[in-house]
Amino acid sequence: MGSEMCIRDRSWTYFATDIAYHFDKYKRGSETLIDVWGADHGGYVKRVAAAMQALTGKKDTLDVKLCQLVKLMRDGKPVIMSKRAGTFITLREVIDEVGADVVRFMMLTRKNDAPLEFDLARALEQSRDNPVFYVQYAHARCRSVLRHAEEAGADISVAGLAAADLALLNDPEETSLVKQLASWPRMVEQAAEAHEPHRVAFFLQETAAAFHQLWNKGREDTTLRFIQEDAPELTKSRLALVSAVTTVIGSGLAVIGVEAAEEM
Repeated sequence: MGSEMCIRDRSWTYFATDIAYHFDKYKRGSETLIDVWGADHGGYVKRVAAAMQALTGKKDTLDVKLCQLVKLMRDGKPVIMSKRAGTFITLREVIDEVGADVVRFMMLTRKNDAPLEFDLARALEQSRDNPVFYVQYAHARCRSVLRHAEEAGADISVAGLAAADLALLNDPEETSLVKQLASWPRMVEQAAEAHEPHRVAFFLQETAAAFHQLWNKGREDTTLRFIQEDAPELTKSRLALVSAVTTVIGSGLAVIGVEAAEEM
């Protein structure tokens, strides 16, 4: 470590202290260390990873996530910032303007090493172009369907819907949605193993899109609507599907710290 001393006062440079910090954390029981660095530190990764491999005897102890800068936009135009001029927007200001839920979700709409253009105006839109609204709206729609069904006397309890005959869900849009929901447990497990939380945001957008597509199809074809007054068993099956969408979207949003809207 001698070569990592400051020539001027012989104090340790940041490399030595970084290694000591990571090794101490490893000795305290953290077998996998995840660091989040800016993209300009990419050349530093191999040095720290090699040092940790030498100290622990393990190759994959350190996992460094390099993050690209976020470019703030407003109405499609870049927000000009300058450190020298002292004109910049802080993360707190962005959160105050659009909300923590929006910031969390939007930041996960790209892989950590991919550039992100965060449009402040788009983040407040109530449209399909706003991913967090699109997902939260799907959850709110599901909750609305279940509330209306309960008001009409349907049993939407877990036990009641568990008795539904899912074989009645034979429309291609319904079966596609069922397959999407069934992949949730494995997908979230893979996201955790790969340290890639953006997979959850992508999955939620796909699930919301599948549900909205089924919803819109039901608006055009009344036989595909969730509540069929003259077909109680089919209604129960479709309500079970809606309940499952609620559960999966709610679980996914909870994973990334975003509120699941009850109504919008």
